[in-house]
Order: sequence, then structure tokens, then C-alpha cells
Amino acid sequence: MFAFLAFCLVGAAGCASLGPEYQRPELGASVPRAWLQGPEGSGERGAQERWWEAFGRPALDRLVQDVLERNLDIREAAARVLEVRARLTSSRAERFPKVDLEAGARRQRQTVTTTVPTLQGPVQEERRATVDSHSLSLPASFELDLWGRLARAEEAALQDLLQAEENRRTVIQGAVAEAVSLYLQTEALERRLHITRGRIENYEQSLALVERRYEHGLTSILDVRQARRSLARAQALLPPIRQDLGKARHALSVLAGRYPKAGDPGAPPETAFRRMAPVPAGVPSDLLERRPDIRAAEASLRASNARVGEALASRFPRISLTGSFGFSSETLNRLLEPESELWNIAMGVAYPLFDAGRLKAAQRAAEARYRQGAAAYARTVLGAFAEVEDALLTRQEQLERRKRVLEFLEEARVTQEVAESRYSRGLVDYLNVLEAVQTRYQAEEDVVLVDLAIATNRVALHRALGGGWPSSAETTNRKTSSR
Repeated sequence: MFAFLAFCLVGAAGCASLGPEYQRPELGASVPRAWLQGPEGSGERGAQERWWEAFGRPALDRLVQDVLERNLDIREAAARVLEVRARLTSSRAERFPKVDLEAGARRQRQTVTTTVPTLQGPVQEERRATVDSHSLSLPASFELDLWGRLARAEEAALQDLLQAEENRRTVIQGAVAEAVSLYLQTEALERRLHITRGRIENYEQSLALVERRYEHGLTSILDVRQARRSLARAQALLPPIRQDLGKARHALSVLAGRYPKAGDPGAPPETAFRRMAPVPAGVPSDLLERRPDIRAAEASLRASNARVGEALASRFPRISLTGSFGFSSETLNRLLEPESELWNIAMGVAYPLFDAGRLKAAQRAAEARYRQGAAAYARTVLGAFAEVEDALLTRQEQLERRKRVLEFLEEARVTQEVAESRYSRGLVDYLNVLEAVQTRYQAEEDVVLVDLAIATNRVALHRALGGGWPSSAETTNRKTSSR
């Protein structure tokens, strides 16, 4: 039996693998050496771990840590890795001998024919008897993987595991980016809420002024109605902003694995916008190794390539070795004695002579799936390049837009002051004041929105570049998945 197992292990180690060797496919497009939309110095590599700390928000740092430890999507992805890892172990086991332990005991009532010598010659007699039988054996079987079918299956399972691990990293990256974006969105909504309350206060003061002028006969009832209308309109802006803020906080709670809670609106941040240094974008070729979704797509392509070899090897003969060693006896107390010993060893060959083209079609299907995977890989890579270029372009244009919006806001504030001053002296009608006030507060909201666009675009750029997460969080997540 030990010789049989040793022969099987040597056979498993000495087999070749059929099928094509993997080569990274061409993208079908020329890739520049530097980002086309990148600023000067963007080719430098920067640390991607804990990139959210650049925003300088301790509450945001705590939120991200909670998401890394409690997010349910991350836990699901970690459990999926464990599932694929178990499938790899199962696939790898096919390359080793299978040894079982079989034991049996049987008692049966049967007719026994015996020959009895007599004076007239031998005579056969039949009688009923109870017969016992006991057996103990170690049957073993092994497929000699001459063509590498099982080796290719194990290789494909290994690449499936790598793909699942990269998908888990993609889920982590997406959860962190979503948490940071939602946090920035809540800050922007709090700023908008503060601006709207200021607008309402301004309209209340303006209404009081118009009513006093009306009481003294200095203006018409139309101005009073217009002031009340503008105040009501501003007050109607509060509920949808509070609603959006509550929904964003609900989403943050669920993202962190907690019951959705809205809470009370907080004070707007003191430093709403801080000009940060550009994100070091590296060079386009680095993206192939940095982004987990690209690595996952390549792992899937490697698995498809291995399954082409597996399908090709399935068309060749299968050689199997079987053997058994054990004991068999009618009495239990003599079961392990040398005269009760039994053994056998055999070799078999199975070759698919005719299957109506089934195995050949399976090989062609595997080759077609590889071509699909190659196209999907190229699409993923080009899409990743586009995401980075989009984020770099957006940053440039949004910074320019913010500059123009700030100029617009300054002019709107001055215009409001002039309009209110001239209205108090009776030089213009109240419509000029309303237009100036509405323009000023709309400009303030535009500043909030452009600040949010710049901040969330920075998040998108980090994600597009394959932004990382702290190694401690990685360890925590693995501990959670192992439980």
C-alpha cells in the first residue's frame, strides 16, 4: 500500500500540462507614458493608504474605521473568499490518491451443499446453515494526470481565489469611497442648511422693513406681498434639505453596519474648503498593478486560460490506478491473521473514442470564454484609464469654476448692498432688492456645490488610482472573516 501511494505521488509530480501558457493580452490601444490631463508632477508616486486623512476630519477617520470593521458588504466578500479557498482545497485534493477505510460484518442464512462419503459412494446433502463473514480493507484509487487536466483545474481554482481576494479589495475600496463621499455630502448639506437659514433671516428683516415703509405710505402693498412671497419660498427650501441630510446619514449608518439614524443637523464645518495638493497620479502603466478590479479581471482571464488546458487534456486518455489491502474471515477473532490477508492492484485506461464532438465542443467553448475574458480585461483597463483622466480633468475645471463662482459671489454681495441702500432711499423698486438677494444666496449655494464637487472628485481620483486602506484594517477584516 505504501509503495502504491509513493508511486502515485511520483506520478502526480511528473506529469505535464497541456494547453496554452498565459500571456497578458494586448489592449489594442496605445497607452501614453503620462496622464494627458495630469498636472506637472502627477507622475510621482504617492502613498495611497489612509488618503482620507488629508481632509483633516477626525470624525471622518472614525467613520472609515467603523466601515472597515462593520460593513456588511465587506463581510460578505470576505466570506466569499473563504468559499473559493475551500473550492481550491477540493480541487487540489483531486491530484492526490484517495484512500478509504471499509469495514463490514455479515451474517446470512443459506443452503449449504456438502458431499458425504458412503459405502455406495459420495452423496451430496443439503442443509440450512448460518454463515458469518467479516472484512476490513483499505481501498485506494488514483488518476495519473499525464496530460495535466487536474493540474489545470487546480490552477484555475487558484486564480478564482485570487480573483475573489481582489474583488474583496474592490469592495473595501468602494465602501471607503462611498463613506467619504457621503460624509462630505452631509457637510455640504449642513452648509446649505446654514445658508438657507441665513436667507430666511434676511427675508424676515426685509419684510419688516417693507412693512414699516408701507405703514408710512412710502411703498405699495405689492412690495409687501412680494416680500412675504420670497420669505415663504425660502422657508419651503428647508424641508427638502433636511430630508436629504437625513437620508445621507441613514446611508452612512447602514454603511457602518448600524441602524439608520438621522440625528439633528450639526453646525457647518469651520473650514469648509481647504486647497489640498494634487493627488500624485503616477503613470498609466502603474494602474495595471494598483487597481484591484484590474487584477481581478486578469485573474479571471488566467483562470479561463487554465480551463482551456483542462478542456484539451480531457480529450486524452485517462489512466487510473486502483488497489486494496485488507483482511477477510468468517470469524472475527481470526480477521487480522496472515492467512486472512487480501490485496489487489489494477490499472485502467479510458479513452473517449466517440462522444459526438462533446469534448471538442467543450474545448471550443473554453477558448471562446477566454476570448471573452480578454475583451473584458481590455475594457476594464481602458475604463480605468478613462476614470483617472476624467477625475484629473474634472479637478482642473472645477478649480477654475470655483474661482469664477467666488468672483460672482463677491459681485452679488456688493450688488445686494447697493440695491438695499438705494431701495431704503426710494431710488429703486423692491424687485431689484429681491433679485439681488436671490442672486447672492444662489451664489453662496453654488460655492458649496463646487466645493463638494472638488472634494468628491478627489475621492473618485483616489478610487480610480486604486487607493488603499490601512494594513491594520486589512488584518481586522481577515479576523472577522475567519470567525
